[in-house]
Amino acid sequence: MTVGVRRDNIAIVLQRPRYPENIGSAARALCNMGFGRLIVVAPGIWDEERIRRLATHAAGSVVDAIERFDTLDEALAPFGHVVGTTARRGGHRPVIKSPEFLARSLVAVSQNNPVAILFGPEDRGLTNADVKRCHQLVNIPTAAFTSLNLAQAVMVICYCL
Repeated sequence: MTVGVRRDNIAIVLQRPRYPENIGSAARALCNMGFGRLIVVAPGIWDEERIRRLATHAAGSVVDAIERFDTLDEALAPFGHVVGTTARRGGHRPVIKSPEFLARSLVAVSQNNPVAILFGPEDRGLTNADVKRCHQLVNIPTAAFTSLNLAQAVMVICYCL
C-alpha cells in the first residue's frame, strides 16, 4: 500500500492575497484535490460573496473553514514545517525543489507534523523575510514566463501532493 501525504496535516497559507476571486479559486483547488485547510493572512480585499462565487458550492465547506490572521507569524505558529513557493531564485532562495520532489519529501514529514505550504501575494510573491520562515522552497517549473495565477499554483502543488 502506498502512503501519501497526510492531507489533514497540510494547510495552504495565502500571504496577503490581493483578490477575493483568487481566494475562492484556491478554495476550489483545495476541494478538488481533497484538502480542506485554507489560511488567509492579511487579505487585500475580503469579500466573501466574491470568494464564494469562484469557490462554487462544492468548496463551500473550505470557505466556511477559512482561518484568517493579521500576521504571518500568527498564522504559522502551529506549524512544525513550512514550505515556501517561489518563482524567484538566487541569494536568499538557494534550495528549490520541484513539486514532485516536495511531495515525496512531505510524505514522512506530514505523518506527525503540521505542514504549511506558503504562497505569496499575486503581484510580488514571497518576500525575503517570508522565505526566512520556510524550511524548504518549491518552484513550479514553467517555460519562459514564470508567473502563475495564485490559484493555479495552489492547484499544481495540491495535485502533486
